[in-house]
Amino acid sequence: MTTPSDITSAHDVGDDHLLAALLDGMDAALFAVDGGGRITHWNRQAERLLGWTAEQAVGRKGLGGWAVRDADAADVNDRLLRVLRAPGDGGPRQVQEFPLLRRDGGRVLVRAQVTAVRGPDGRGTGAYCAFSEVHAQLDLERNLALSEALLTDAAWAVLVVDADLRTVAANDRAARSLDATPVDMLGEPLGEFIGAGIEELEGALEHTLAGQAPDGPVEMWLTLREDDCREDEYGLPVPRDAEGGERCLLGGFLRLGSPLAAQAAPLGVAWVFQDVTRTRRAARRVARRAFRDGQLGRAARAAAECADPMEAARLHLHYALPGFAEHALLDVVGPQRDPARAPALVRIAQSPDADACPLSPEGVAVRYGAGHPAPQAVERGVPVRMSGASDAAAWAAEQRWPEGTEHALCVPLRSRGRGLGALTFLRGGGRRPFDRADTAFAEDVALRLAACVDLARATGGS
Repeated sequence: MTTPSDITSAHDVGDDHLLAALLDGMDAALFAVDGGGRITHWNRQAERLLGWTAEQAVGRKGLGGWAVRDADAADVNDRLLRVLRAPGDGGPRQVQEFPLLRRDGGRVLVRAQVTAVRGPDGRGTGAYCAFSEVHAQLDLERNLALSEALLTDAAWAVLVVDADLRTVAANDRAARSLDATPVDMLGEPLGEFIGAGIEELEGALEHTLAGQAPDGPVEMWLTLREDDCREDEYGLPVPRDAEGGERCLLGGFLRLGSPLAAQAAPLGVAWVFQDVTRTRRAARRVARRAFRDGQLGRAARAAAECADPMEAARLHLHYALPGFAEHALLDVVGPQRDPARAPALVRIAQSPDADACPLSPEGVAVRYGAGHPAPQAVERGVPVRMSGASDAAAWAAEQRWPEGTEHALCVPLRSRGRGLGALTFLRGGGRRPFDRADTAFAEDVALRLAACVDLARATGGS
C-alpha cells in the first residue's frame, strides 16, 4: 500500500533527478550557494571549465582556498551574496567579472550572471551563478555584434537563406539590390525576385549547403523578375542587358551550421555580395571598344593590300562581323528609273557568303517592301534600328533577311555628299538589340565601305 510519505519521497526524488538533468544539460557553467555561502549545486559545465567535480565542490563553505584565491575570497563571496540584499521579487540579475582557480592551479577570468533565489516569503535563500570564460563570452558577443552589424548598416549586401533556399534575413542593401524590401523577402524563394541567372545562384547555394562552397568570390549576372517582364511602349520585351537590366553581383557564400548540434547539419547559407554592375558594364564597354577598334585596324591593313576596291569592301564586312552580328549585307543604289519611288537597291556583297546563291559581280536586285529599314536609311541618311515582333520567323521572311533574324541595324553609305547604299547588320535569337554604341561602330564600318564603293565606281567597277 502506497502511503503519502512514499508519494512525497518519490516526488522529491523525481524533482531532484529532473533538476540534476537540467543543470548538467546546460551550456553554461553554473553553481549555487545558500544564504551562508555554502555550495549547493555544481553542474558538469562548471566541472569541465574548472576541473572540480560536483562531489568535491558541493558542501564547501565559500570558494576561498580552492576555486578562488584566499586574497580574493571575501570580495567574490560578497559579490555572490550582494543580490540577496537587493530589494525586489526574485532579486535583480547582476553581471560580475572575477577570477577563479582551476583544479590544476591555473587562473581563469569569468563573466558571471548572479541571481538571487527567494522563498515564498520573499526572503533570500541563496543565489545561483551562471558563468563562462570571459574570452568565450567576448567571442560570442563579437559574433552576435558582427551578425547584427552585417544585417543593419554593412557596406556589403547580406542575404541569408535556410536549407530550403527561402529567405530568412536580408539587410537593406541586399533588398535594394533586388528591388524589394526585407519584409517582402522573408520566407520567399529567390526565384520570386530573380529571373535569368537564378539556376546559377541556386546551384551555388546548394553546393554551399553540401559543404562545397566556391573557393573565391563569384561574379553573377542576374536579371530581376521585374526586368524580365518589362515591356516597351510597343509591347515588346525590353532587352535583358540593356542599361538597367542585368545586374552583376560579386560575392561569396558561407555555410551556416549550429555549434550546438551533435552533427553539423546546415542551418542555411549567407550570401555576402556587392552590386558591381556599373564598373563591370564600364569594363565591358572598354573591352568591346578596344576589340572593335582592333578589328577596324586589321581590316584597314588588309584592305590596303587589295587592288580591287570591292574586294577591300568584302574584307571590311568580314572583319566587322566577329562578336558583333551574324550577318552583314551590302546594298548599293542601282539605276533609278522613277525618281518618285524609293531607290532600288542591289546586293553586291554579304558576309558570310551564301553558298546556295552566290552573288554575281553585277550584284542581285533586292525588292524591299514599303517601310523596309534599308531604303529608309538611304532616303533619310540616318541609321535605322529594328527588332522583330512576336513572330520573328515571319518578320524575317517579310524583310527578306536570313531565317532566325530578330534584330537589324541599317546604316547609310555616303561619300562626297551622295547616298551610295545601305549596310545592314543582323542578329539572331538570344542576342540583344543594337544599341547606340553598336550604331557608332556600324557607322565607322560604313564610312570605310562607302569609300571603297565610291572608288570602285570612279574606276569603272560595280
